[in-house]
Amino acid sequence: MKRKSLALTALFAMSVLPALAATHTGWISDAMCGAKMTGGTAHDQACVSKCISNGSKPVFVDNQKNVWAIDNPDAVKDFFGDHVRVRVNEDASNKSVHIDSITAAK
Repeated sequence: MKRKSLALTALFAMSVLPALAATHTGWISDAMCGAKMTGGTAHDQACVSKCISNGSKPVFVDNQKNVWAIDNPDAVKDFFGDHVRVRVNEDASNKSVHIDSITAAK
């Protein structure tokens, strides 16, 4: 009986985990500017890069202008100010995401 419960628990956990991952299109900005720098211009990219180099944290801004903290900021280091497509695991209670993959959006 104990094995059956453990197996069912493991099966349930594996079926729930993929549901937590989501794919979104949005922008990589900085915590100070948030959704203000989401135009994809060279100015936006330079501004976001400068703010991050001065200590501001990178954030993900989705298409609805929701700002999400990024719990693994090294994943976005080549995309400051860019329009991107990301696969993330969301933590809605903390308004944060873990970036699993990132590519330039078309």
